[in-house]
Amino acid sequence: MAVAQRATDKITQAIGEWLIQNGRLTPEQWQEAISAMAKVDEGKQWTEALAELGYCSEEDVLHALSAVLHLPLVNLREETIDPEVLALVPAEMAFRHQVLPLRKENGALIVAVADPLNVETESLLRFVTNLPVRLVLAKPAELRAQLEQHYMRKVIAEAETEEIEVIKEAEEDIGDPTRLAKEALVIRLVNMLIRNAVRERASDIHIEPLERELRVRYRVDGVLHEVPAPAKRLHPAIVSRIKIMANLDITERRKPQDGRIKVRILGREVDIRVSIIPTVFGESVVMRLLDRTAMNFTLKDLGMLTDDLEKFDRLIKIPYGIILATGPTGSGKTTTLHAALKRIYSPERKIVTIEDPVEYQLEGVTQIQVNPAVGLTFATGLRSILRHDPDVIMVGEIRDHETAEIAIHSALTGHLVFSTLHTNDAPGAITRLIEMGIEPFLVASSVEGVLAQRLVRKICPRCKEPYRPSQAVWDYLVQQGFVEAGEPILRHGRGCNECRFTGYSGRTGIFELLVMDDELRDLVLRKASSHEIRAAAMEKGMRTLYQDGMLKVALGITTVEEVERVTHAAEAD
Repeated sequence: MAVAQRATDKITQAIGEWLIQNGRLTPEQWQEAISAMAKVDEGKQWTEALAELGYCSEEDVLHALSAVLHLPLVNLREETIDPEVLALVPAEMAFRHQVLPLRKENGALIVAVADPLNVETESLLRFVTNLPVRLVLAKPAELRAQLEQHYMRKVIAEAETEEIEVIKEAEEDIGDPTRLAKEALVIRLVNMLIRNAVRERASDIHIEPLERELRVRYRVDGVLHEVPAPAKRLHPAIVSRIKIMANLDITERRKPQDGRIKVRILGREVDIRVSIIPTVFGESVVMRLLDRTAMNFTLKDLGMLTDDLEKFDRLIKIPYGIILATGPTGSGKTTTLHAALKRIYSPERKIVTIEDPVEYQLEGVTQIQVNPAVGLTFATGLRSILRHDPDVIMVGEIRDHETAEIAIHSALTGHLVFSTLHTNDAPGAITRLIEMGIEPFLVASSVEGVLAQRLVRKICPRCKEPYRPSQAVWDYLVQQGFVEAGEPILRHGRGCNECRFTGYSGRTGIFELLVMDDELRDLVLRKASSHEIRAAAMEKGMRTLYQDGMLKVALGITTVEEVERVTHAAEAD
């Protein structure tokens, strides 16, 4: 049944009148909306469907429903949900009807719903719980998120109960892993793990068998967080399900396997890189989530402050030379280079990349995946690229002398080359190339700039609050000119539901941008140390990673603890 058909004519008319009287839409728009709503699929919530037509916001529709039906509108993120009342409504029913029991109040069960026009919901809840029921209204998206968060353990428990007989039989003979992996509740469990990870902005899912239990963790903003996990007896079925999704060999449990899954979830396309390795307690799984929509950012979104952003923007527009990004794995180097390629792309330029792996597809760019099994390495691929008439080349990483030599030759013959190195800071990239066996005069004449970077967590905007830092921290900020002398006040996150009580939400970069000039090239020719190069660059205005991070502390973007966590190695070098 279409959504509009579930609403009575009287309620529909009242909602329209409220929206019109409160200036949310015109009578003509309401008539158009009624016609369009008749074609909406049953699975779409009433509020979302009307809002998606573009005449008014979802909040407008919710307020109209609340006013017309006399239902309180609640913010589920601020609600404290009683775990005992969750047991009153079966998980299957909660998901099917999109209802969430919140608490008991004066003998009645308070239940959040997204679609109060479904006349069956209240009577069904009364029948199942044997309690009087009072409905409250919630945003559909918030309701779905809370359902999955609070019913996760219940769904896991159902899956364990459903599978226990099969697993017991498998103590001697594991049986058919394909059949196990196709059990409905195992499928639901794996889907829920992935869906929750996407919703919580996780970059990785870790499924790790321990001696007596299974551990599941999400990496959010670079830090692992443990989440509810199934019993270990379900581990073989879960791994088999993931192998089927990634088109891997489900019977092979002795060797590492790598695969890929493509899914559409929460309205987004997500690529999942799967890595499975055998351990003493069973197969460990890591799933790297690559959200295709995440590539919609620009250089401005990386977190560079205005002066560094302007310098880097000028740097990447030079006609030839080498530009390096440096930092440890997971510091955002590839993301930065992709943003740079997007910035300089035009139909008049041929851009070719060789990467390991190709994580994101860039429009208009020719991308090559490294494949050592057939002899396609960074070095061999780079040689082939040079015969492909490129203007701009990106090499995923300079790992050896051969790749470095070809990259420098490419830069000296009129190509703009981007690549990455694993060094602690920007000056260290210069000396690393020399350590690889590249002559100093070649490094000096080819390298145009180096960007070192790290990722730090941003303070959660919802729970950001002032605090008094230590005197040493405040004195440093004053001495650097990042703050004015006075009452020492900085910002940190108190912790809230929005940020899982971490005080942080999202990440941004801190940067150290070294732009080569004649004086620095002379230092390279004289085989100066990275410390000498750094000192000279700082005299010319280069901010170190630590300084850039502390400036962002002063600006209320991140915290001292975050900056010290990610810059320790660089400062100690």
